[in-house]
Amino acid sequence: MAQSSFKLNTGASIPAVGLGTWQSPPGAVTDAVYHALKSGYRHIDCAYCYQNEDEVGKGLAKAFHEGICDREDVFITTKLWCTFHRNVEKNLDSSLKSLGLDYVDLYLMHWPCPMNPNGNHPLFPKLPDGTRDLDKEWPHTTTYKSMEKLPETGKVKAIGVCNYSVKYLEELLPNVNIVPAVNQVENHPYLPQEDLLEFCKSKGILLTAYSPLGSTGSPLFGEKGVQAVAHKHNVTPGTVLLSYAVARGNAVIPKSVTPSRIEENLKIISLDKSDLDALGSISKEQGTKRYVNPPFGVNFGFPDQQEK
Repeated sequence: MAQSSFKLNTGASIPAVGLGTWQSPPGAVTDAVYHALKSGYRHIDCAYCYQNEDEVGKGLAKAFHEGICDREDVFITTKLWCTFHRNVEKNLDSSLKSLGLDYVDLYLMHWPCPMNPNGNHPLFPKLPDGTRDLDKEWPHTTTYKSMEKLPETGKVKAIGVCNYSVKYLEELLPNVNIVPAVNQVENHPYLPQEDLLEFCKSKGILLTAYSPLGSTGSPLFGEKGVQAVAHKHNVTPGTVLLSYAVARGNAVIPKSVTPSRIEENLKIISLDKSDLDALGSISKEQGTKRYVNPPFGVNFGFPDQQEK
């Protein structure tokens, strides 16, 4: 039987499958969150930058009010945005207000890329030449040290990071007191990131996979290796891809606002070694593909992004 949850280095459990809310259409998020909780989800992933936390909050409140679940039953993650690296708690408070919550279970640094908090846009400030207005005087390690003060406020149960390569983790870990509970990164058979996964495991950091289907349009659905495993188990390609993440010891957060797909995404199956080998061969044969690569103009240290 496939694993249904993972243990964080804090001792808390995180459900293996969560509902992602990135790029969910405005007006559809409340119903998606509510339907997910009604369908058995107990893990919701959100972020200040997604600009839909108020809708997430309404979905949560509806489910809580109807007795579908209690707040304590649901693992809720949100994220610090880049323009708030110098004012971590302010951004957290804003998210909590929108979500209608007193605390979140996990607070993540969205990108290790501080941006100008006083720039020409609250989320994506730019310089006159069109490049991102970065806060180059503020190291990502300093941001994380600020985040380390949050658990004692009671507003977060755990802290972690997103989009950290091995290089960035090696910069961070010697300088902090709290090992990140989670590193949330893009991960799927086109971008398996074995080195990063093994490094995180060795440090007690859970990897959470976003864009597990290969991002918009689910491009991995048509991949022959994925279809072969799906045919073998008589399941959908989506089930195979989400089960791939869980079988590798990763939490996974597929996004959907479609009720049937939300339900389908909870159906994780056990994959055997031959399945994982087949899925693992895809990037070796096709090459790696990264779908989420915002134009920060920063080298985050991921091997697939280095000059060949």
